Amino acid sequence: MLVFRPAKPADLPGLERLAGSATPRLTNLPAHRDRLEERITRSQQALAKYVDFPGDESYTFVLEDRERGEVVGTASIRAQAGAQEAYYTYRQETLIHASQQLNVRREVQTLALSHEVSEASLLCALSLDARYKGTSAESLLRRARLMFIAQYPERFAEILALAFPGYLDGNGESPFWNSVGRHFFVRGYQDINHFAGVRSKSFIAEVMPQFPLYLPLLTPQAQAAIGREHPDHEVAMSEMLAEGFVRSRHVDIFDAGPVIKAERDRLETFRRSIWHPVRIRPAASLPDAEPAMVANQKLDGFRCMVTRYALSPTGQLMLSPEHAELLGVEEGRAVLAAPLTLPAHEDILDEGEL
Repeated sequence: MLVFRPAKPADLPGLERLAGSATPRLTNLPAHRDRLEERITRSQQALAKYVDFPGDESYTFVLEDRERGEVVGTASIRAQAGAQEAYYTYRQETLIHASQQLNVRREVQTLALSHEVSEASLLCALSLDARYKGTSAESLLRRARLMFIAQYPERFAEILALAFPGYLDGNGESPFWNSVGRHFFVRGYQDINHFAGVRSKSFIAEVMPQFPLYLPLLTPQAQAAIGREHPDHEVAMSEMLAEGFVRSRHVDIFDAGPVIKAERDRLETFRRSIWHPVRIRPAASLPDAEPAMVANQKLDGFRCMVTRYALSPTGQLMLSPEHAELLGVEEGRAVLAAPLTLPAHEDILDEGEL
């Protein structure tokens, strides 16, 4: 009985616990009570106001285990990544150095400070209780946000982005940060990561070098970390690529973790989601069927859960009374359903980024 819904003030202790147990610690989900409380407030304000184009709205959701009465996961959406301040990344580029006199031509890989991702809507701040890893709860927490965006497209950008935590060594240190950022901030990776989460990243443009970084000048360990996700997030990366996201040339400025992007209308959840009227039947009478994400059509009362995609001969989605109650729907009301299983995928670089 897992339900994905907007966060409320009573969820604060659960968010604190999830922020503290996130692996690795997330810049956009700091274990800081005041910031988490502010995050919930901003989310409630965003849901309460009329929106016809994306701005500085931020939506925070939780995954609730109704049987345990616990918040076991959280995930967020920023309507516009750079609405309040520019969202900085490094963009991987190639410079050509050539000399006809010396008959030399060299292609050199560089990283250039960029804020191109600022206009995208950002999927962020995801953390799931370790007890639910390897279950359908992971997919629900990651992809229920897409079910929300599908119903309220005016609130979000045409391009969606997601930044994955980067590679850390056995000591929890970022080889990339130690080779780049530490020279300018004289702070360890974990320290600067927490600082950015509690305050902001506005200091990046003030201190980080504005000129391209030549990759051959970085340590081999730092070069190997560029665009590499944290091992604990490899499964998540695979699923989001199957969803339709593609790797971009952008990486995080702290740990060089990969940033993936997509046109939202090309994502599987958008392409395969269908509206169905609800038909309520006893759980024991429902036929076996493939699992699907099912969401109601309420804004501040949004609910999404995994249930069987059992259709009647007339195209009604059959729900048990318990599931209908959790979704807050009555018989005859329409719900949005999308298959939980995704097709196989190829790990490719966005052609538009070439």
